[in-house]
Amino acid sequence: QVQLVESGGGLVQAGGSLRLSCAASGNIFSISAMGWYRQAPGKQRELVATITVRGSTNYADSVKGRFTISRDNAKKMVYLQMNSLKPEDTAVYYCNLVIARDNNWYPAANWGQGTQVTVSS
Repeated sequence: QVQLVESGGGLVQAGGSLRLSCAASGNIFSISAMGWYRQAPGKQRELVATITVRGSTNYADSVKGRFTISRDNAKKMVYLQMNSLKPEDTAVYYCNLVIARDNNWYPAANWGQGTQVTVSS
């Protein structure tokens, strides 16, 4: 069973940067694609970035060019470098294993507690 622990969130001014980390337990990490999601108050959880085992990445249009997802398979870690942050990036951020089906990614493990990112204007 995979457990996910996110960290690195905080309060930052618009234009600033944060680096989120996700620690995963379990042996399945090395063979799984990973994703970062976020959920803003009153909104549905949305997928913002994915990375395959081989390192191929995809981003939501809203974060493309500003966010970078990466992974360290040896450490079972996934990271999200967030630059040029905007107030609309304010949300709780979650990582998860993701599986591909019908040209979409779907979460595949239980959610962790997430990490709060707040961007002030």
